[in-house]
Amino acid sequence: MVERAGALTTVQDLGRPGHAHLGVPHAGTLDAPAARLANRLVGNADGAAVLETTLTGCALRPDRAVTVAVAGAPGPVLVAGRPAAWGAPVLVPAGALLDVRPAVSGVRAYVAFGGGIAVEPVLGSRSADLLSGLGPAPLRDGDVLPLGVPSGPGAPVDAIPWPAPPAELVLRVRLGPRADWFTADGLRTLANGAFLVSSASNRIGLRTEGPRLERARDGELASEGMVTGAIQVPPDGRPVVFLADHPTTGGYPVVGVVRAADLPAAAQAVPGTPVRFVPTRTPR
Repeated sequence: MVERAGALTTVQDLGRPGHAHLGVPHAGTLDAPAARLANRLVGNADGAAVLETTLTGCALRPDRAVTVAVAGAPGPVLVAGRPAAWGAPVLVPAGALLDVRPAVSGVRAYVAFGGGIAVEPVLGSRSADLLSGLGPAPLRDGDVLPLGVPSGPGAPVDAIPWPAPPAELVLRVRLGPRADWFTADGLRTLANGAFLVSSASNRIGLRTEGPRLERARDGELASEGMVTGAIQVPPDGRPVVFLADHPTTGGYPVVGVVRAADLPAAAQAVPGTPVRFVPTRTPR
């Protein structure tokens, strides 16, 4: 049972790719490497459903003994009021309170349970999609989540290497397809501007604060397809990096696309984190 749902806790797996032509976003975990790690620690397959928390953690009381691991944003973990390990498999007895406290750094923690969370799949995925409303709703106090049958023992570890949440978010960018909608000064601003992560960021997109990108053209595009990592520039001129729950089409120009390998760090960048866009070719 969910005793404390936290600011935003959702069920997530590796998402539902292949449905963009139907208007269905990919969804899934924002920090997939952290979710995979948590699953491996409890003996699950990489794609098992986990909980993704946001900043404030969550608290749950299982009705049977279960092995749990917490990865992603580091923070205190308590079992029945006593400190437990972060980033390692922990046995939670039946009826004991698992309390994942607020993150010390970073944004999103991942809580994996042996056997995974066995909510009903939708289009092949158990992920909650906040844009389309597919999948389970965000957790609320009092919710009951079904658990699957454990498939194997957790991974024994002494310590795990794991990157700290970024002090500066560096995003490598392939320019285009609409870089020509921006002036040379606008592209130089993208490469050299002092941007910060905005508090308005969410699972749909990482919004930025800072200088505006100067446009070379007025008006807007007809809607066209969008991909995860696309940097869309709305009328205020400040870049938005699309994340897992992004819309599948959009009419604002995309100045570039962030490399997929850099997006997990974006999931852990707290508001106010400096953002540096690094184009893979020199702006004209």
